[in-house]
Amino acid sequence: MKKILAISDTHLQEDSAVPGPLIDLAKGADLLLHAGDFVSLGAYEAFRDLAPFEAVSGNSDDPAVAALLPQRRVVEVEDVRIGLVHRAAFSADLLGADLLAREMEVDALVFGHLHRPVLEARDRLLICPGSPTEPRLSPPSVAVLEVEGRRVLGRIVPLGRPVCGYFRFAEALSERSVREEHEKTI
Repeated sequence: MKKILAISDTHLQEDSAVPGPLIDLAKGADLLLHAGDFVSLGAYEAFRDLAPFEAVSGNSDDPAVAALLPQRRVVEVEDVRIGLVHRAAFSADLLGADLLAREMEVDALVFGHLHRPVLEARDRLLICPGSPTEPRLSPPSVAVLEVEGRRVLGRIVPLGRPVCGYFRFAEALSERSVREEHEKTI
């Protein structure tokens, strides 16, 4: 059996480190799939060095990253064909992802862009691992696929509690307000 770690939408800047939980999960994987939006070349290189690796570019990737990667890829693991793209669906409606998987003639399609996990088994497995660093209305997450022969199973692995970007925004506003008030009193 092969264990595959699927991630997407990490959005790490040059000076950002790969989060420890991702490093730990990647060390135990036979293959690491990244469905785009590394953002920086440094992030791409850091993930590339963690485990055997396949990736595609995302819409937020630096041009240097996009130049290195295709927009779609098919990876064969044992007797399973896995498609890898960044944008396959624009909402929870997975019709577009299902049609793309059929077009690519794959048994499973790993995609990103949504920043929240989606897992659906139809005639094929459709899986968005979410985002381990910038989730939207969901916990930070990745996906683990297990492949044995012609069989592929997928599961979403949460990496923490749900995070809402609004709370980060409100916290930043509050900090700015406190700083401005402090500057007025000095």
